[in-house]
Amino acid sequence: MDLEDWRREIDILDQKLLELLNRRAECAMEIGRIKQAIEQPIFVPEREKSILNRILELNEGPTDDEAVRRIFQQIIDESRRLMQKNQES
Repeated sequence: MDLEDWRREIDILDQKLLELLNRRAECAMEIGRIKQAIEQPIFVPEREKSILNRILELNEGPTDDEAVRRIFQQIIDESRRLMQKNQES
């Protein structure tokens, strides 16, 4: 494959990642609605730690664990922000 082939591959993967991120956000917002209904807190540190640990166990590279941790921490933070925003509206 040449440079343009690799770029097209990345474009396809970016689209799929965006679709998955938006689906994850929908799930997080639904979880936020359920938590609000049953009066549970949005932020559960143990759950977030569990998610990160699980992801790191699954990581086979070449992305190193620290990069994976930063990426998923940002995803989790944005999911929590969406949950909180949804509760405020």
